Amino acid sequence: MSALLTLVGIVLFVIGILVSVGLHELGHMLPAKAFGMKVTQFFVGFGRTVWSTKRGETEYGIKLIPAGGFVRIIGMLPPSKNVQDSQDPSEPLRVRKANTGPIQSMVENARNAEYETIDPADNGRLFYQKVWWKKLIVMASGPLVNVAIAFLLFGGLYMLYGAPIAQTTVATVTDCVIPASEASADRKCEPKDKVSPAKQAGFQVGDKILSFNGTAIDSWDELTPLIRANTDKPAAIVVERGGEQVPLQTNTILNQVVEKPGSDKFVSVGFLGVSPERKVERQDFGFVVDRMGELTVGTVQALGRFPEKLVGVAKSIVGGERDQDSPMSVVGASRVAGEVASSDLATGEKAFTLVSLLGSLNLFLALFNFIPLLPLDGGHMIGAIWEGIRRGFAKLFGRPDPGYVDVAKLLPIAYVAASCIVVMGVLLVVADIVNPIKLFNG
Repeated sequence: MSALLTLVGIVLFVIGILVSVGLHELGHMLPAKAFGMKVTQFFVGFGRTVWSTKRGETEYGIKLIPAGGFVRIIGMLPPSKNVQDSQDPSEPLRVRKANTGPIQSMVENARNAEYETIDPADNGRLFYQKVWWKKLIVMASGPLVNVAIAFLLFGGLYMLYGAPIAQTTVATVTDCVIPASEASADRKCEPKDKVSPAKQAGFQVGDKILSFNGTAIDSWDELTPLIRANTDKPAAIVVERGGEQVPLQTNTILNQVVEKPGSDKFVSVGFLGVSPERKVERQDFGFVVDRMGELTVGTVQALGRFPEKLVGVAKSIVGGERDQDSPMSVVGASRVAGEVASSDLATGEKAFTLVSLLGSLNLFLALFNFIPLLPLDGGHMIGAIWEGIRRGFAKLFGRPDPGYVDVAKLLPIAYVAASCIVVMGVLLVVADIVNPIKLFNG
């Protein structure tokens, strides 16, 4: 039964990924067609074609490897500058044949491949010929769809199902003080560790905290900053136990803790040694917006630490310890989905975790694609924005139109970036097979 549930979780998650990818590509295709651009292919996946059908001038299909997708919009690369400036609109588009070096040869060969299938009738429908803001919309719409998917998934979770909110009731009492830098799933209390202030005070599971040093407590969010600010000082706490108010006395101590969930930064703050009971409560739209903002900031920070984390992933392949917050490939995420589906969690918790995982993946895909570097969507977006700025300033100061931005000149950089992305993807897949992240022990 466990194996079957694992398979169901993996299959459902992969389907969710493919739907997300398909909607991302649809986000590119629909505005492209609306602006009169020629779209010849719409595919989910890469590699060998499994199924396809043609509708009008566009071929739709599914490819063997479910690791992305693509939409082919004709004319993404402009012809050589001297050709495009002198080209008669009534004549077939041509590219320059002469090459002056290996890099120039690389660029011109890409142009040749781009224009081999372009007909004279396509003139005026090519991507590069459209006004800059239309190009920007076409390229931005793909990742924006992923943002919308993430927002809908998290919005549905928090507003219809609810979010686990920390209560003022104590769920666990820590026996000893372990610095966050030493904390791990299998780290147990050792003789050298100090007894936690909560243990010394006599806290019990189920105690409801009413006040801290005379300040009334209505939520765990109110208690946390009070404890953290109380560095190595006496603490008078009143709890409700068995219907009665019980005063407790202790001395909070200075300890290293993670600055905030998901952060790699440690801070020294006051420490008590209790954790809250969590209750699922439905939230409003404002909570969804705030949570999406936090997730966006966290994802951007994670992208900034990606190269550093990748080093740790590489080390884990040859026997090092794999961090729980290290990046994963689609293989790893699918494996986690299967693990969640076959776990002992309640059905609601399983659904919450799986939908959250898919929502986080969509947000990551969106922000990753916004990186201003070819071959990502952000590279084309920057090209369109720069074109708009150049033409705007030329018009403002009465200068000649500078023409289209030639993104083809950035192809050498794009090839390097694409190679790095492939290497990173392979590295993550290998790590997810050899030393996968596990949410549960065993």
